Amino acid sequence: MAGPEQSQQQQQQQEPQPTDELRGQFRQFPGGFLLKLNAMMTFEEEKMQTACDDLRTTEKLCESDSAGVIETIRNKIKKSMDSQRSGVVVVDRLQRQIIVADCQVYLAVLSFVKQELSAYIKGGWILRKAWKMYNKCHSDISHLQETCQRRSSVHQESLTVDNANHNAPVVNGVTAEALDRLKGSVSFGYGLFHLCISMVPPHLLKIINLLGFPGDRLQGLSSLMYASESKDMKAPLATLALLWYHTVVLPFFALDGSDTHAGLMEAKAILQRKSVVYPNSSLFMFFKGRVHRLECHINSALACFHDALELASDQREIQHVCLYEIGWCSMIEMNFEDAYRSFERLKNESRWSQCYYAYLTGVSQGASGDLEGASRVFKDVQKLFKRKNNQIEQFAVKRAERLRKISPTRELCILGVIEVLYLWKALPNCSSSKLQIMNQVLQSVDEASCRGLKHLLLGAIHKCHGNMRDAVQSFQLAARDEYGRHINSYVQPYAVYELGCILLAKPETVGKGRSLLLQAKEDFTGYDFENRLHVRIHSALASLKEVVPQ
Repeated sequence: MAGPEQSQQQQQQQEPQPTDELRGQFRQFPGGFLLKLNAMMTFEEEKMQTACDDLRTTEKLCESDSAGVIETIRNKIKKSMDSQRSGVVVVDRLQRQIIVADCQVYLAVLSFVKQELSAYIKGGWILRKAWKMYNKCHSDISHLQETCQRRSSVHQESLTVDNANHNAPVVNGVTAEALDRLKGSVSFGYGLFHLCISMVPPHLLKIINLLGFPGDRLQGLSSLMYASESKDMKAPLATLALLWYHTVVLPFFALDGSDTHAGLMEAKAILQRKSVVYPNSSLFMFFKGRVHRLECHINSALACFHDALELASDQREIQHVCLYEIGWCSMIEMNFEDAYRSFERLKNESRWSQCYYAYLTGVSQGASGDLEGASRVFKDVQKLFKRKNNQIEQFAVKRAERLRKISPTRELCILGVIEVLYLWKALPNCSSSKLQIMNQVLQSVDEASCRGLKHLLLGAIHKCHGNMRDAVQSFQLAARDEYGRHINSYVQPYAVYELGCILLAKPETVGKGRSLLLQAKEDFTGYDFENRLHVRIHSALASLKEVVPQ
């Protein structure tokens, strides 16, 4: 009977060890991912380019010939190679292919972040290459796992219980433990891949499908959960990806309809499980704040974001996302001075969209009563306008220019704050008392060019209060507004969409609601945040098909 030390030695001999070349690739890969995560958090062009360059370098290091893993095994067996060496070859080949596919997914994500048509198409082609490699790796690993399980069954029958505990089943030099780790590794990129597809604007989905791969959001979440609980080095990254999806992507794009609380239970469960493992993590504290914000516990959210800000004292990028959330929570609480201070710091420190931060600084400063300071900031917005094709910066420039021309009032600046809260789906996070104050401010606005926007925002506030009758009346007024159409181009399609969503909630008006959603999608074009609305319309129609099959 083998003793513990001997068994441990046997296990180490059976477990394939990575080659020196693969160790170098492992060292290169986390750096590429962290650069990509850094770029995703800051959206800074320079960091996004650096991340892309690093990922391409990693991809080249890992590229190998096109021979399949199973074919490689057969060839090596024919050459009578020993078990351990064969295992190293198999693990190296699989790991290289997974890293290449991961790099391609990250490059695609960085392309999608630019929110440009050419970037979406480029990202689609990159994803096609990744999809082929994921499919192949998943198939190869599954085949090896099935073989391993069959041998394990035979192994258990032929050995005593004591001996079975000290001898792991091996397939061509690869242990079951190594296969489980590889499955966790491929599941991370595979899951992230599917979530990327779920974020592609609906009008490009047909192109994506023509490229040869589907997008299954539930499969993506399941794969990320598997990776999160695995022993692979990317398990913590899979956990962060799940939290990011449930607390940022899902509520923003309304992927499960209009319910901004969807996914919160999953996020809370993840945070509870991982709090012991990462007790002092600024990122986990940040996501805890996101959960509190979505639950409308704004004071608790602010406390978490301030704690995360302190924990990230030497991490500028995490500090900036915390400051961003502090600014938004302050706007939700109508604490405009704190919002102004957060956004002003971002305007001065962040290299991502200083134009956008300048606009948020200006409306917050004006809403606090400092109209002279706000006017100066609005003049700076145009100077900071750098990304001509970015819809957020285009929106900020147009809004700042309009406020500068008509001489901003405190009420118009508060209207500007309420507008961004609506567009970024933060109004449902506001308390009833704050919504009532917003209602009163909007009622006092009599600027003719803002009439349609005023009614759209009033309708959204009535909807948050559950007052659907008044909400419908306000949305109808907004949808009929022609005077302000050229100034606030998005108001009409968004108002029609909101009406459609309300009518979908009643069985007797589902047909009319669906017609309005299609009208919002097909009858309007060239307005601000068009892609954003199309994603929400697509989600609402998809949810309708699940309830009432078409």
